[in-house]
Amino acid sequence: MSVGLIAVLVAVFAGAIAQRIAGLGFALLVAPFLVMLLGAHEGVIVVLVCGLVSSTIIMARVWAEVEWSSLWWLAVPAAVATIPAAFVARWLPPAPLSIVVSLLVLVALLVSLLLQRTTLAIRGRLPMGLAGVMSGATNALAGVGGPAVSAYAVMSRWPQRGFAATLQPYFVLTNIVALTVKFAVDPAQSPSFGVAIWLAIVALIVAGVVVGDRCQRYVRDHHARMALIVMSFIGAVAALAKGLADL
Repeated sequence: MSVGLIAVLVAVFAGAIAQRIAGLGFALLVAPFLVMLLGAHEGVIVVLVCGLVSSTIIMARVWAEVEWSSLWWLAVPAAVATIPAAFVARWLPPAPLSIVVSLLVLVALLVSLLLQRTTLAIRGRLPMGLAGVMSGATNALAGVGGPAVSAYAVMSRWPQRGFAATLQPYFVLTNIVALTVKFAVDPAQSPSFGVAIWLAIVALIVAGVVVGDRCQRYVRDHHARMALIVMSFIGAVAALAKGLADL
């Protein structure tokens, strides 16, 4: 097993832990590393598949706390925005797409940090729908759909438990749409992993969710969020450097 593949598996395990603790963060933590290790197109596919698996597992645990009305106002606009964004992603060369992924993550992290300090509060379905559109587009482009809805949650003062629970079926739906469109546009985008590697990825996601369950009892939200931000910054900067070098 190559060092690169081991790094992919470690990133997947860490991403699953983050997703269970914070409700999101799998893509923020994993996408830059997988894009750097696997390439832009294949890396995003793996992020979408892993995000789908992890959110499905977590969804079963938080089903009773899902806010279904909010889910549909986010998910339907996101699904619509996914289709044109997937076509755009297909025709972008790998190096520019790597740069786009990295910059999206960096901007999202900076915005999230800034929004934590604001007293601004927004209300209504229109901002929620716009957040869904932005999330669906960035999910199809870069496998990173969480920052837009996270920014909306911060600005609308959406309680953390309901928000984290609602995100799980949201990611299941949006990742299914994104993967369907991407494979319809170009089936060759799928990474050439063997069955054993895919089984190892699924096993590590399950293990990460279990570990996240345990950690959630002891890790404070702001500590987990700060660790996620630091690791995501490191990954995004590394992927950005690689994309610029490959231009």
